[in-house]
Amino acid sequence: MTSTTENSTAPAIVAKQPARINWVKAAPWLFTLGLFLFWELLVRGLGTPVTILPAPSRIFQAVVQYWSPLLKNSAQTLFTTTLGFGLAVVGGLAIGLFIGWSKTIYAGLYPIMIGFNAIPKVAVVPILVIWFGIGTIPAVITAFLISFFPIVVNVATGLATIEPETEDVLRALGAKKLDIMLKVGIPRSMPYFFGSLKIAITLAFVGSVLSETVASNYGLGNMMASAQSQFNVPLVFAGLLALAVEGIAMYSLMAWIERRMTGWAHRSTMAN
Repeated sequence: MTSTTENSTAPAIVAKQPARINWVKAAPWLFTLGLFLFWELLVRGLGTPVTILPAPSRIFQAVVQYWSPLLKNSAQTLFTTTLGFGLAVVGGLAIGLFIGWSKTIYAGLYPIMIGFNAIPKVAVVPILVIWFGIGTIPAVITAFLISFFPIVVNVATGLATIEPETEDVLRALGAKKLDIMLKVGIPRSMPYFFGSLKIAITLAFVGSVLSETVASNYGLGNMMASAQSQFNVPLVFAGLLALAVEGIAMYSLMAWIERRMTGWAHRSTMAN
């Protein structure tokens, strides 16, 4: 009698996991689509005239109809905003380091900075027009003036709020003022600095469009002002939509840079 051993292995049955929707990533798209849908239904239901509030479908129609001037003026606004923001990053970082270097300097210059920031920038634009004429330069300077203050404040605050105990320990170990700033102060202020970039870039767009509205022949601000004078309200909203897209894109870029440069400063409490 021969015993045969069957060495058959049954194929492993792997249950296919249902695809899960990442609701966190999908939420911005869903909320945006929901907003546009609600807007469309509200305008159609109330019969609102297009010269008062156009429906999103009419706005997207204007985007297609005026895509060429929208693209050209959007590029101009993005250029002036980026240039002004770049100057604000360099100038704000330098001034913030200078103000935060000493508590005496901080106490002396901080009120001046607050007073300067309290001046409405729309009141400064006519002065810039007198100095530089109508064009790109006033828009760049306005974007710089309105966006560098958050950078200065955050960098100076990061330097000026070093714990006294930390300074005492470092001085006891023989560290000088420059050593404390280079090895503790500046690294400590970097999360403040990169966090402020997200605020500054949105303010830079405000400054550019503000100046383009009254002191430029190009840019989204000028285009929307011209469309407003012609009662072309869909084109005005199309310009606002272009600004929103550019602002979100630049904000996302600054947030990505912040995560890359200061990921070590974000604790696990933000994980959930």
